[in-house]
Amino acid sequence: MFLVALSFAYFAKALSGSYMKSTITQLERRFDIPSYLIGVIDGSFEIGNLLVIAFVSYFGAKLHRPKIIAVGCVLMSIGTFIIALPHFIIGRYEFETSVRWVVNSTLNPSPCAMGSPADLSQSGKLPAAPPTGCEGESNLSMWIYVLLGNVLRGIGETPVQPLGISYIDDFATEENAALYVGCVQTISVVGPVFGYLLGSLCAKIYVDIGFVKMETITITPADARWVGAWWLGYLIAGVITLLSAIPFWFLPRSLPMSGPRGPEKCTPEQTSFIKDSPLLKHKYPADDNTTFIEMAKDFFPTLRTLLGHPVYLIYLCVTIIQLNSLIGMVTYKPKYIEQHFRQSASKANFLMGVINIPAVALGMFSGGLLMKRLKLNIMGAARFAFGTSLIGYFLSLFFFTMSCENAKVAGQVITQLKPSQK
Repeated sequence: MFLVALSFAYFAKALSGSYMKSTITQLERRFDIPSYLIGVIDGSFEIGNLLVIAFVSYFGAKLHRPKIIAVGCVLMSIGTFIIALPHFIIGRYEFETSVRWVVNSTLNPSPCAMGSPADLSQSGKLPAAPPTGCEGESNLSMWIYVLLGNVLRGIGETPVQPLGISYIDDFATEENAALYVGCVQTISVVGPVFGYLLGSLCAKIYVDIGFVKMETITITPADARWVGAWWLGYLIAGVITLLSAIPFWFLPRSLPMSGPRGPEKCTPEQTSFIKDSPLLKHKYPADDNTTFIEMAKDFFPTLRTLLGHPVYLIYLCVTIIQLNSLIGMVTYKPKYIEQHFRQSASKANFLMGVINIPAVALGMFSGGLLMKRLKLNIMGAARFAFGTSLIGYFLSLFFFTMSCENAKVAGQVITQLKPSQK
């Protein structure tokens, strides 16, 4: 039951996280903000996570883990609702004034200042005081709610992964733990499939549906000014996340073990680490009667011992490098598909959901299955991970050979001047 509840929680948080990435272009247009600010908003999830993850992981492991996970799911739900809040506060979306133009010194239009090229051609003259360039600043400060909501989502997500995986590792047999973790990780990758599909569906719906007459809308999803119902998906994701918190309130603090799990069952590496840990060498298994002050005193010595462990430190560096590339790719890949291949936001999200994500899910599930079948130890798992990562690296080099011609922009005349004319 805990495995089912944790899988659903992983699904919920992955769905809301992937939906956030699928609404990047929608948020840019709706709040009139540049791409770098969208990157800050998307990264605020990790900021909230980093603020409390060390303390939650350390102290939460000594407390009632299922209930702490339930509290985290509730916080994630509240944060998701806060992200959708600006839609109900700001006014209706005026697509007639959403595309901005400026006429610079070379008389080439660029999307910066108010007024369209058609208006300029009809007037027959240039603006009296043309802007000097793009300011890229938004008059709508409501994007701050999106930022704060995403920070709260990050704080709420903190206990789900470390406490959930440690709960499985503590009460599952050694040969089944890898398979259980693989199942949970696979479900967590299925979540983005539904997240991107939900983003694709909401991108086809006009942002102010239910508030304006759709007969008055003269643009289509293919129009550059179109903004989908980005807020609708956050309401759905918030409800799903709230439902995922319910089972954890009824799960016990601990489960009966099939056999002793003390140091005598540990590998030499684990025994060495337990002896070096100021907290674990005195309390293994963890003492339920340990006070909060005693745990607080041992926090920094335990953290110093953990960071001094070479295997853990190397694994930490590898994870940082992998996530650094993965998050950047997943965040901006839908927008790249939109602009580079000239696809709509709906189709870009659909392609992300049905092509990229299932391949990752297959890899995670098969990895957990192979760990169980082959009974790989730590070194065997490290060699397996190194080999598959190396193959993936070489395959990714083929991306450099895939490109398209530059898009033709209406109104732009590009000529190649001779050196004497430059």
